[in-house]
Amino acid sequence: MSDSFGTCRKLLVGLLVALSAALPARAALAFETAARAAILLDAETSQVLFSKNADEPIPPASMSKLMTVYMVFERLKEGSLSLDDTFPVSEKAWRKGGSKMFVEVGSRVRVEDLLRGIIVQSGNDACIVVAEALAGTEEAFAERMTRRAQELGLTATMLKNASGWPAPEHLMSVRDLATLARIIVQEFPEHYHYFSEKEFVYSGITQHTRNPLLYRDMGADGLKTGHTEEAGYGLTASATRDDRRLILVVAGLERPGQRASEAERLLDYGFREFENYRLFAAGQTVEEADVWLGNQGSVPLVVEDDVVITLSREARRELRVQVAYEGPIPAPVANGAPLAQLEIAAPGIEPWEVPLVAGSEVQAANLFGRVTGALGYLIWGPS
Repeated sequence: MSDSFGTCRKLLVGLLVALSAALPARAALAFETAARAAILLDAETSQVLFSKNADEPIPPASMSKLMTVYMVFERLKEGSLSLDDTFPVSEKAWRKGGSKMFVEVGSRVRVEDLLRGIIVQSGNDACIVVAEALAGTEEAFAERMTRRAQELGLTATMLKNASGWPAPEHLMSVRDLATLARIIVQEFPEHYHYFSEKEFVYSGITQHTRNPLLYRDMGADGLKTGHTEEAGYGLTASATRDDRRLILVVAGLERPGQRASEAERLLDYGFREFENYRLFAAGQTVEEADVWLGNQGSVPLVVEDDVVITLSREARRELRVQVAYEGPIPAPVANGAPLAQLEIAAPGIEPWEVPLVAGSEVQAANLFGRVTGALGYLIWGPS
């Protein structure tokens, strides 16, 4: 720190040495995919491990049914809907083509059955039943979904129906789909198990999930496939290994077998070449900051939440972590007051800042302490 007030930066060399010593050096592999668009991210940190045309709005086909499911999950969570509630089946829903749950016109269907019909069987008819029950018409429901998607940060999403049926301007990006999948996994653990079901029987008809990864021993447990002539073959998937969860979206593939092989290759790549590194635990002191005219000369700077970063084994060798703050910090200092930033940088990731707060209270020094402290600082600088 300089002898005058200003921005202080302290490189946490010890942390870098510890990380380098703990892990063997290994270069990450380059990766390519036949998908028109793809994204792979870590569910815990949201860091992107691979992307291709990730922000391009594309036809999502039945993968947009995830937004329909989200709207139901949200109502279940807030208590305005229950799994045992029933919805009526209109003639429009009954007549809808494409993949079907085979609901009967004039009947009423339990919400839980409709969810399984959408998730497992990809029922377009079930989507319309849900849309009409929750918003009056499918068009109104699509408008609600679009507004809610925007609120969730899905900036490239524009939905025109509840099922993903081809329609002009019915669009999502693979980044939006991955973000939505992560939200579903994290916010609705009590309902996420539906996505791992391999079959569902309704009206005496047994149908099997189209998610090919559920039939492979690779830790996959969801989420949704999609296909139309315009969109090609797509898959929004998630898998866990060794307490890590990755989320993947591939879209625009030419053959159904490709979405299985490309998805498996990408997930294997993510689990093999990347690791989560826990830099600091919640409440841990990162650094001591100098205090100006306080009853103590420094204050601990702590992180409020765990600091976890996802890096390739190559990039972690060039990880840089430093603390920046305007110092010395004038007293009094309130416990929990934001004081500094933890700056994190490494190849392949955008620079990342984590707030640091005061780990304790520092009161202003008495008159004698302020005078002697000021003189000492002017003569000797910070301690």
